[in-house]
Amino acid sequence: MGLDRRGDVARQDEADNRQREDLSRHAKPFDISKREVWEAYKKVKANRGAAGVDRQTIEEFDSRLADNLYKLWNRLASGSYQPPPVRRVEIPKAGGGVRPLGIPTVIS
Repeated sequence: MGLDRRGDVARQDEADNRQREDLSRHAKPFDISKREVWEAYKKVKANRGAAGVDRQTIEEFDSRLADNLYKLWNRLASGSYQPPPVRRVEIPKAGGGVRPLGIPTVIS
């Protein structure tokens, strides 16, 4: 709804709303749903993910969860997301020696 020139409330046609919704669905070049980003986040949280090179913890990410997930989804769907370097940690092996483990950032 909006105002017409006389200040009266003007109703928008439902067809206009459907057309706008169709345009917004195709506005992003990658078809990544917000649900997919949410499910991926839940997996990281369930695994008690460690901080990456940016040292941001899951708890810090959670402090602005909705904003952070929206930003991440927006960057992924628009194609502008560039993953930062992965933090390398050496894990001791049972038979001696170590193996490398890569820890990605949550978002950067």
